[in-house]
Amino acid sequence: MPRLRTVALVAGAALLTRRALRRRVRVSPLWPLPALDPPVSGRPRSRALRLLLTSHETVADGVVRLRLEGGGLPRWEPGAHLDLVLPSGLVRQYSLCGDPQDTSSYTVAARLVEDGRGGSREVHEQLTEGMELEVRGPRNRFPLAEAPAYVFVAGGIGITPILPMLRALPEGTEWRLLYGGRTRASMPFLEEVQGLAGTAAGPGARERVTVIAEDEDGRPDLATLFADTAEGTAVYCCGPEGLMAAVEEKLPAGATLHLERFAPRTTAGGDTEFELELRRSGRTLTVPAGSTVLAAVRGALPDTAYSCEQGFCGTCQQRVLEGEVDHRDELLTDAERGDSMLICVSRARSDRLVLDM
Repeated sequence: MPRLRTVALVAGAALLTRRALRRRVRVSPLWPLPALDPPVSGRPRSRALRLLLTSHETVADGVVRLRLEGGGLPRWEPGAHLDLVLPSGLVRQYSLCGDPQDTSSYTVAARLVEDGRGGSREVHEQLTEGMELEVRGPRNRFPLAEAPAYVFVAGGIGITPILPMLRALPEGTEWRLLYGGRTRASMPFLEEVQGLAGTAAGPGARERVTVIAEDEDGRPDLATLFADTAEGTAVYCCGPEGLMAAVEEKLPAGATLHLERFAPRTTAGGDTEFELELRRSGRTLTVPAGSTVLAAVRGALPDTAYSCEQGFCGTCQQRVLEGEVDHRDELLTDAERGDSMLICVSRARSDRLVLDM
């Protein structure tokens, strides 16, 4: 799908769980988190760190790699990401793609999204070496689970959370990777990925790494990729929504699917208008089809806390008293979804919602 002063060591841990996307899609619990700040509204947030940007390097067409240095930084595991707080105040999430054992720096990569909301352009055009930036995390919604074999599917910048996984696999592990992109020049870390392929062992062994550049090869052949997939194989996918949907559709029986998203999931049908009651405030609002609960709430309660606006950070979590929620976040557990929602992305399935606000 793929953001110096010495800072205080961060202590404590919390364990979160992502919900399963469907019966054959398993999402494992998160790795331990750093200490948490007191909650503003909803769940606690990871404590902020101030790090020095020591490298801002172009590594592919439209992709920059950032190196952020500090001291005694919280450790992380493959699949983890950071919240990067930009000078403008925008918060964006980027997968860590460096060395998990390095406690002196974090490395992330960001693709320029031409029609995005401005965060990636700020990263590309306004961040410069020597700047001090705020980060939160690391957090892990995409951990590498134990499995007898692995199939990885990465689209473009989606290689960033998968790259540390490939490095971490024990010698002798059975794995395959399909890495796709618009052009080879647009695919970050391509040379390193190909170098990790090694030689697959055993008679009739298949190539470990398949690189598909659409301008040369067309669309990837998922049926061939998944042929002869063994029972219990873990399939990891990060990339554009269309690629993840195709992988889910072609998922072999007996395999488990792990997805990483950095954009809110969408629904097949169009959104509809609904009524929103803020019980403690005694206000009743209308949420239009083309807007969000967060926008409506902040129109009435402008001090309501929020951050990422994409359903990842949890800052805007609110308690639901009545109504059926259309959950579109990538953070809350099934238990949490029973009585709360992230108002930046989730909506109502019913005609009316009541929040404890």
